[in-house]
Amino acid sequence: MPPGKYGMQEEWEKEGDQAINMDFLLPTGIFLKFPVSRNDTIKSIKKMVWKNARSEALFCGLGDPDGYVFTCINETAEREELEEESRRISDVRPFMCVLRLVAREGDRVEKLTNAQISLLIGKGLHEFEAQKNDEVNEFRTKMRAFCEEKAQDRQSLPWQKWMEYSFPCELEPCCSLPQSLKTKNIKKIFINVKFEESFMLQQDPHDLPLVLMKSALKKKATVFRLMRQEPEDYTLQVNGRWDFIYGKHPLCQFKYIFSCLRNGQNPHLTMVHYSTVTKCQEEQGRMCNQVYKSRSLSRPPPLPLKKQNTSSLWSINEPFHIHLVQGKRVNADEGMKLVVQAGLFHGSELLCKVVTSSEVTVSSEPLWNQKLEFDINVADLPRMSRLCFALYGVIEKTKKPRGTKKKNKKADCPIAWVNTMVFDYKDQLKTGEFHLSTWPCVPDEKSDLLNPMGTVEKNPNVDSAAELLIHFPNIRPHPLYYPPLEKICDMERNGDLSLATKDEYFKLKEFMDNKNYTEFFEDEKELLWKLRTEVRDHYPESLSKLLLITKWNKREDVVQMVNLLRNWPDLPAIHALELLDYSFPDPAVRSFTIRCLRKLSDDELLHYLIQLVQVLKYESYLDCDLTTFLLERALSNRRIGHFLFWHLRSETHVASVGLRFGLILEAYCRGNIHHIKLLTKQNEALGKMKALSDFVKLGSQKVTAEDLKQCIRQESYLEALSDLLSPLNPSIILSEIWLVHNCFMHYCPPYWILYINFSLSPLDLRQDMLTLQMIQLMENLWKKEGLDLRMIPYGCLSTGNKMGLIEVVKNSDTIANIQRNSSNSAATAAFNKDALLNWLKSKNPEDKLDQAIEEFTLSCAGYCVATYVLGIGDRHNDNIMIRETGQLFHIDFGHFLGNFKRKLGINRERVPFILTYDFVHVIQQGRTNNSEKFERFREYCERAYKILCRNGTLFVNLFAMMKAAGLPELTSFKDIQYLKDSLALGKTEDEALKNFKVKFNEALRESWKTKVNWMMHSLAKDNRP
Repeated sequence: MPPGKYGMQEEWEKEGDQAINMDFLLPTGIFLKFPVSRNDTIKSIKKMVWKNARSEALFCGLGDPDGYVFTCINETAEREELEEESRRISDVRPFMCVLRLVAREGDRVEKLTNAQISLLIGKGLHEFEAQKNDEVNEFRTKMRAFCEEKAQDRQSLPWQKWMEYSFPCELEPCCSLPQSLKTKNIKKIFINVKFEESFMLQQDPHDLPLVLMKSALKKKATVFRLMRQEPEDYTLQVNGRWDFIYGKHPLCQFKYIFSCLRNGQNPHLTMVHYSTVTKCQEEQGRMCNQVYKSRSLSRPPPLPLKKQNTSSLWSINEPFHIHLVQGKRVNADEGMKLVVQAGLFHGSELLCKVVTSSEVTVSSEPLWNQKLEFDINVADLPRMSRLCFALYGVIEKTKKPRGTKKKNKKADCPIAWVNTMVFDYKDQLKTGEFHLSTWPCVPDEKSDLLNPMGTVEKNPNVDSAAELLIHFPNIRPHPLYYPPLEKICDMERNGDLSLATKDEYFKLKEFMDNKNYTEFFEDEKELLWKLRTEVRDHYPESLSKLLLITKWNKREDVVQMVNLLRNWPDLPAIHALELLDYSFPDPAVRSFTIRCLRKLSDDELLHYLIQLVQVLKYESYLDCDLTTFLLERALSNRRIGHFLFWHLRSETHVASVGLRFGLILEAYCRGNIHHIKLLTKQNEALGKMKALSDFVKLGSQKVTAEDLKQCIRQESYLEALSDLLSPLNPSIILSEIWLVHNCFMHYCPPYWILYINFSLSPLDLRQDMLTLQMIQLMENLWKKEGLDLRMIPYGCLSTGNKMGLIEVVKNSDTIANIQRNSSNSAATAAFNKDALLNWLKSKNPEDKLDQAIEEFTLSCAGYCVATYVLGIGDRHNDNIMIRETGQLFHIDFGHFLGNFKRKLGINRERVPFILTYDFVHVIQQGRTNNSEKFERFREYCERAYKILCRNGTLFVNLFAMMKAAGLPELTSFKDIQYLKDSLALGKTEDEALKNFKVKFNEALRESWKTKVNWMMHSLAKDNRP
């Protein structure tokens, strides 16, 4: 069949409200055909069917419409029941214009919920059932019970606690006032509080919300001569938002009020009685109970467990081996010899020598039928042993001319890799045949053929992927199990704990104090292991170093380490996060890590959520402590649940994690039935926005703003794109959509599809999202130290494959535009040092100019430090912007960690960070002799840098966790070395500051090079006539 589009796909991709002729097959054997609108819902089409069927034979054979459901063949050639009847036919997009009406079977509530979840997560739940995998089935059952129990517990909470789940407070890191209020010595602020009428109240910004509500109720009682009500029966809502002010935090610590104070605005709040809150809570409870009641009636009783004879793994002192049987669908050049390499790993540690198979002739189904024996006893296999395979071809290199001394060598041509666990999810040593569909690979060297960091999932593309057939032997007639954790803990032995000398203690201190010391010689490893209890008692934060030198292929050492962990003091999150790396897979270590992370506050957890989702990729089994922990916290705080959903949903298209992430999403939805509707609305809006974006990009003719507005006026678009919660901030209600011409981010389409505060971007935003997360974290650390550098870490969220949202920073422009608009020539625009200051003067009257310059100074200092530490590249004048209020900020973070752009072999960025003389000109208020202002700017930079250095370990750990994301510029520990150097890890604060001062002076001295780059960029981008 020639390539092309078949069925109705082209029809559904058209815009408009055209009628489409549909065929309907009724269960009575009657055939109907009539036109329907593309925007008709399934429910309205069903009514039309009943109306048209009245005049047909056997109409009396049809029962109540609710007893039937439409089915169709969908885009993926699967039969789909259209249980969600509020969907429009244009969103269903059946492959052919045929709908079949069938009698409903099974539990309607359950089927409707399943259909809604499938639609939301982008995966049919039938795909999970089709796996016919015991691990998948048990995980779904366990997580569903867990999540539904959490949901029912939540519904019985007092209304104040329920508020903490549904509308968690949005707080600043500390409760200090904005600098502008401090300098003016303002003691009271005005707050507009609304009941049926509005009152303006004067309040101390450090008062608690309860004090404000008491004042409001007192004023209401006085004005209307009413009985005074109790403030404990109320809460405060931000007008026009799902954002509430309550609890034991001062008013000025709430983000909304802090923002109002800083911008010189009066906060506007509404008093909400608890009866309104409980009504909402009861409504959600009814929705959940309907689903859970329906399920409990149809749930079969659990099957009784059968007892079976088992043996302990630790009683088997013979070498571990497997049988490599054959390959399938192997695609390799003739003349090659095919070889399989196998290695046993525990995390990043190779447990024994790599084993290589014999060479066989190339064929689509090569046959080895070979025993591969490993130099490790079965008894010494650690619980998380991972068997890694690499399939590669061997080519004989061309022979050298006679007289050369070099021998002929063989070149390796990598073909594929695959990993599998030695134990199954029930702790049992695997037995029998396993078909491992592989992942394609192209590493550079033979040493990189094995990929222990890769997934243990098989490639789901089984029809085309190369496959290895292996056989795990039946070592004993009974199943062999790894001893449970409790039994390991009962095997405690003292081991070698002889007294250490003073020199040994001194050397240990040297190891522990050096943060960069991670590679040890054998004698150093022995010393560290000998003094392991000293490490626990005096250097507990160095647990990772001890774990790395533990001999996991020696069960006696494993017993010692597991028992040591039982009494290990809890670590701060900054250090515990490191233990989620793939180098530390042991279940006892993972369990200990989660125990430490439970102390994280909700706000802290949100800061690290991106990384926590990424390290799920390192987990070897579906049911793990990290998954349970994330679900538990997401079900206790809807804001965490919201972002957990989108971080998972954005990668369900990735084959290696699609199953795991899909199952976690299903579990979350089961525990948050009411949240499904809100998230579905956001998902539908994103779908419509993507369709509009594709309309712009793929249209054969130039698309105007008027064309887009006409599309948006369609009923289906208006419904999907109105009154939804922002995916970037679920407290914000989006009601208005509008279009603006693209003014920055030159790589996007010519129009942005905008709501009040965000736009759709057709790019992989994960690196931008990570960079902005780090800038947000830096800002929080600075604020905690009393340093507000007026950063703008605008919202950024990846929502799918090369799709995401970016918050629009209003009233801002790029430096390039400001320079171009103030100059007649693009060649001289970059050298106009007065352009920025004049632009700020034009936007800020005299009484506001000083504040604007201060905002510029603070934000410039923050971004100088942030871009230097993170190694942000490609810094030209089109991706540095300024708000009219004076705040400078950077956008477009396509290059980081020192991956600077090069052209013709020349590094385009030759300064540590951007600090040009026009920036200095603004900082010095246009006066060349104003060194006091510039020195204050330098002090801001130095102070900010010292704060980051003190928290260097946190940044390194967070970046290390992101190795699993597969970002091109962050794949190994080598990429993180730039960050360690820029944060001067392992150096004293004085040494670090000395190095930063050198970089600061270099950035200032060499800024003319930046101006030349900007000039070249302006010339290339100048489109003026």
